[in-house]
Amino acid sequence: MNRTGSSAGAGEQLGLEGMPQRLYTCTPTRLSTWLDCPRKYRMSYLDRPSPPKGPPWAHNSFGASVHTALAAWWRLPLAQRSVAAAGDLVERGWIDLGFTDSAQSELHRGRARRMVQEYVQRLDPASEPLGVERTVATRTERIAVSGRIDRLDERAAADGGTELVVVDYKTGRHLLTVDDARASLPLALYALAAQRVMRRSCHKVELHHLPTGAVLAWEHTAEALARQLGRAQDIAAECAAADEQYRSGLGQADIDRVFPPRPGSMCGWCDYLRHCPDGAAATEPRKPWDGLASVTG
Repeated sequence: MNRTGSSAGAGEQLGLEGMPQRLYTCTPTRLSTWLDCPRKYRMSYLDRPSPPKGPPWAHNSFGASVHTALAAWWRLPLAQRSVAAAGDLVERGWIDLGFTDSAQSELHRGRARRMVQEYVQRLDPASEPLGVERTVATRTERIAVSGRIDRLDERAAADGGTELVVVDYKTGRHLLTVDDARASLPLALYALAAQRVMRRSCHKVELHHLPTGAVLAWEHTAEALARQLGRAQDIAAECAAADEQYRSGLGQADIDRVFPPRPGSMCGWCDYLRHCPDGAAATEPRKPWDGLASVTG
């Protein structure tokens, strides 16, 4: 789809030319889902009832367990924020879904414990975050976007003052680069939303890749954040136009035209693969535990 001038196109499709556009409420995940595959977007956000998903993914269980443990660690009283306590929180909150058997689950629970302990060992327990798993939101005249930040820090800045930093934890096996932090639409939107909530500028975003200990940081300019917001608004305009057409009633041919599939190798990871012949033809389905990183010790 052509994203240039999509806002105007949405106004025309909605019959709102010359009138204020309806505010589109969304999350970064909703916008990203549209970019990945409009058919998946429809199944996720519009079809009611939504098609049944496939089985849970073990790597999602792993990631959620790690995120929950880190959030709970920061909520402990300062005197209790030990390395061992972080590992215990993993054990307590472990999600045992998607693994091939109990032995595999136990193996990765131990890996998660080590990963979290190694990560918090590098943290200052007294460096209190401004927010943990905090929901932030912002709006323009066209969109209202909200999301949950893994961690929002306040740190010393080069000019002698302080700065806000958006921190996002990553637990997957995919190796990250600084470009991942720079290009991330969700991170940019979180920074803009943090600015609105905290009434302070926020330009720095970081991806903390726990498997390797790497911290990938990027500092946006105000202009770069504005470009990312414009990108989000253009995507939202496409979503809004498609949503309106869906609500107006569409035949199957028109549904596939407005919400086309984007088949490819990633379809094997889709929750709705069994409901999508195009995706099933493009790749083999992945097993629920295929996304787990290998364990080397």
